[in-house]
Amino acid sequence: MLVVLDTNVIYAALRSRQGASFALLRRVAEGDFQMALSVALCLEYEDVAFREPPPLPRQAINDILDQLVAVSVRPRMAFLWRPQLRDPKDDMVLELAINANCPYIVTFNIRDFKGSEAFGIQATTPAQFLALLGGQP
Repeated sequence: MLVVLDTNVIYAALRSRQGASFALLRRVAEGDFQMALSVALCLEYEDVAFREPPPLPRQAINDILDQLVAVSVRPRMAFLWRPQLRDPKDDMVLELAINANCPYIVTFNIRDFKGSEAFGIQATTPAQFLALLGGQP
């Protein structure tokens, strides 16, 4: 299964080894599901992760982001679908999900992705997606 992980999920996983967000990073590294990633979203992950104060040492963050890039699927961004949502950064996430044909966007901000259903994409929380995979935080 191919999904897009919103930036807030990555940031939550970097801040704590507890919870569904960290469990999902572990599961993607183990190959239990695949994540789609674009250059723009990867740069946003990096921007948020390094805001002051960063949740981990810089090298640890770089290592985690490098691992995510290594295991991610990077689809060809053939179509631009903006604007669809209120926030341009959320549009970037939705656009990636559309181009990668992902059934899910994993986010803490479900209501920000209202309208993604029109593209066959369901916004779900990390805990809900982890349950879908058959796991717990």
